[in-house]
Amino acid sequence: MKYLCNLYYNTKKFDALTKDALQAIVAECQPHDAALKKTGQVSAIGRLAHNTAVTLRAQAGRTTTTEGGLNGGEDQIGAFMIVEARDLNEAVRIASLHPAANTGEQLGWAVEVRPIQAFEQPS
Repeated sequence: MKYLCNLYYNTKKFDALTKDALQAIVAECQPHDAALKKTGQVSAIGRLAHNTAVTLRAQAGRTTTTEGGLNGGEDQIGAFMIVEARDLNEAVRIASLHPAANTGEQLGWAVEVRPIQAFEQPS
């Protein structure tokens, strides 16, 4: 079964980082990233552009757009990954290898794991 892992961060905390602090976090993440890749169960991983989103929704019979993410708050999705696992517990174990689950406390990092009910890849 496939699981979508949304990786969150706090935009205000991220924006307050110095360049050196950001580089230190990247270095701290490397062993976690290596462990994640070793599982062989991550079929996709991607980082999203910082503070860049447009939300579309239907209103009064037409599509409207607003700048920013859906929740509009300080916590935003910064990355995602697709994990293949036999059940939710295994998906959580794999997601726990991601740096957002075990470092970056100062950035408000968090990982949300959700089962994917249907998954289609374009042909």
